[in-house]
Amino acid sequence: MSKSRWSPYRPSPEAPWNLARAWTLGRRAGFAATWAELRRDLDDGHDAALNRVLEGTCRLDGRIADFAATADLLGDAAGGTGDTSFSGPGVAHRLQAWWLYRMLFTPDPLTERLTLLWHNHFATSQLKVEDVAAMKRQNDTFRRHARGPFGDLLRAMLSDPALLAWLDASSNRKGKPNENLARELMELFTLGIGHYTERDVKEAARALTGRTVQQGRYTFRPDWHDDEAKTILGRTGRLDGDTLADRLLEHPATAHRLAWRLCQAFLGENGADESAVAELAGQLHSDSLHIGRGVETILRSERFFAARNLHAQVSEPAPFVIGTVRSLERFNPPPSTLLLAEWTGRMGQELFYPPNVGGWPGGRNWLAGRTILARANFAAALVEGRLNAASTANAPDLLGLAARHGRGTDAATALRFSAELLLGRPIDAATCQAILRKSDSTADSEPNRFNRAVALLLSRPEAQLS
Repeated sequence: MSKSRWSPYRPSPEAPWNLARAWTLGRRAGFAATWAELRRDLDDGHDAALNRVLEGTCRLDGRIADFAATADLLGDAAGGTGDTSFSGPGVAHRLQAWWLYRMLFTPDPLTERLTLLWHNHFATSQLKVEDVAAMKRQNDTFRRHARGPFGDLLRAMLSDPALLAWLDASSNRKGKPNENLARELMELFTLGIGHYTERDVKEAARALTGRTVQQGRYTFRPDWHDDEAKTILGRTGRLDGDTLADRLLEHPATAHRLAWRLCQAFLGENGADESAVAELAGQLHSDSLHIGRGVETILRSERFFAARNLHAQVSEPAPFVIGTVRSLERFNPPPSTLLLAEWTGRMGQELFYPPNVGGWPGGRNWLAGRTILARANFAAALVEGRLNAASTANAPDLLGLAARHGRGTDAATALRFSAELLLGRPIDAATCQAILRKSDSTADSEPNRFNRAVALLLSRPEAQLS
């Protein structure tokens, strides 16, 4: 029997459980680990570290006793605003700020990571929906079904007011079918291009007639539904939205598309070849498209911890922002998530406003000239204390952070610690000294000079990778 392409990782002299692997797990499956969390994971071993991630118990730092109640309170306030403008912090970005608060303080970062994945998969924009309450409910639906059988999520999306409004479901009526929902359902959400025909799209649109939104809520209108016989993907009958979903979920192409999506999310560039995607698709297809178990297969695999997969994925803006804040332990007081929302937007990821139904292209597309500059400017704002809600600056003591972890005897030692913390790998002495010289160009206090060095470190190309 041939070896599985998803064989479990076992530490070895050639592939030891080390800082780079623990750091990659924290970055890819969550929103970064603090130094105490990294040390704990290194000491306890990879099995314990993985189990904590999968169980939603991986965070030592930045925990809030009343997180759920606070998050619900913020979400209810954000979802109740009628403002849809883009201008200024504090109003336009309330829903984004709520979600970034969840990313920063959730005890279960893997579920929040998957919520972000589904937001990109079922890409829906407030720009057209113009209903923040509906967008908030959709986000909650992603979270609720993030790790379960994909069929539960798909069926929920086929009655989701935000998605239905986004794809013009209200215009899809008997005798005058609108194909937008049917087309994206097949092309992007399930089968992928090449596994359906134009006739399938037209017939699927008929099956979906009657699904609409009235007063912000999903409604099925029997008088708008085409109840005549249809033929979709080779099956004929009086098919409706539910039977269409069944047909799409049982099709092997849906499992393949989901396997591709999970590999794209958790592996670096070229982290999974076609044979690996196909094997994962086979597992998903035989396991009711269970997303959580598919994710576990990836995170436990040799492939995930292979040397070529380390530091090989461009960080999305939201994980880059939250990961930096978490790594530097900016919890008390935390940065304003309203301001963090502005920064993720400047980096190209305006949450709840994907560029189109295909979502953000990701990968190297995150690193355009304008967005690279935004990352550097964000790092400067963070170390200068300009991300707090208070009018006065609240610069972090990053030398003190290194000292608390036994790595702050001098600036060079502290900067090497910062590299391990923020980059997941050491920097050489020459690079360290070059950064320190550049940060020492003006007469200033030693803490401020060191903070500038950390900002320069975060602006380096390798800091954009996870």
